Amino acid sequence: MAKRKQEYGNDSISALKGADRVRKRPAVIFGSDGLEGCEHAVFEILSNAIDEAREGHGDLIIVTRFEDKSIQVEDFGRGCPVDWNEKEQKYNWELVFCELYAGGKYNNNDGDNYEYSLGLNGLGSCATQYASEYFDATIYRDGSKYPLHFEKGENIGGLHKEPTDRGRKTGSTFRWKPDLEVFTDIDIPVEYYLDVMKRQAVVNSGVTFRFRNQTGGKFETTDFRYDNGILDYVTELAGENPLTQPVFWQTERKGRDREDKPEYKVKLSVSFCFSNRVSIVEHYHNSSWLEHGGSPEKA
Repeated sequence: MAKRKQEYGNDSISALKGADRVRKRPAVIFGSDGLEGCEHAVFEILSNAIDEAREGHGDLIIVTRFEDKSIQVEDFGRGCPVDWNEKEQKYNWELVFCELYAGGKYNNNDGDNYEYSLGLNGLGSCATQYASEYFDATIYRDGSKYPLHFEKGENIGGLHKEPTDRGRKTGSTFRWKPDLEVFTDIDIPVEYYLDVMKRQAVVNSGVTFRFRNQTGGKFETTDFRYDNGILDYVTELAGENPLTQPVFWQTERKGRDREDKPEYKVKLSVSFCFSNRVSIVEHYHNSSWLEHGGSPEKA
């Protein structure tokens, strides 16, 4: 006998809460519950490190791929605030790692913490933490070290304040393992890291992107750095004896989408040369490579 369907009534509506908002619907946040979504989570954490470097806080970002498929991103920025937030009546570490749509990048037009930023939606750190088997954050700021540990979206043990061997140096280290209960595949290939980190080095001049890949218990290290950004990249692509030497232009403008909308800032950087041996055109938007010839769908 066929099972009778439950009536669609007032008790049928429910709301996902806490980590379930990401763990049960990862594709809503990351665009996929497969490998692409898992890769997107990595880029969310990497983007935060890049934003710090763009603002002049640190010039080295280290990404490590471990054999157990866990990932670590280390930066030498300011270290995110973790103490009590009087305005929100919560600890900042709770806002950053346990609240979607919480962050310090909403007022970038007012010359606040980030003038130009990859991530503006306040999702990355929290969503990645929620989607992980475990997520360890170590924040260095104010002359102290603040470790945090999460398991499957739940904080274990609260915030600790400990002495640090880094002196007054600041920064953040995040290590996590994507959860196979959330993603169908977490084995991110080496090629993904190499491609993303090289392209980020191209559009973030003067920042060293160091990739460490663990194989057989040892770490193979690859560095990417372009001191003059896209100008150095174009020079590299053109090789010897281009028809013209590479040139570089950069400008900034302000505008608005409609008269009653707030003003925003745009920065445009262009480098090119002419060559009879190489034909390459690449577009980047907000540091993301537009692999489909300028379409923003992948940005």
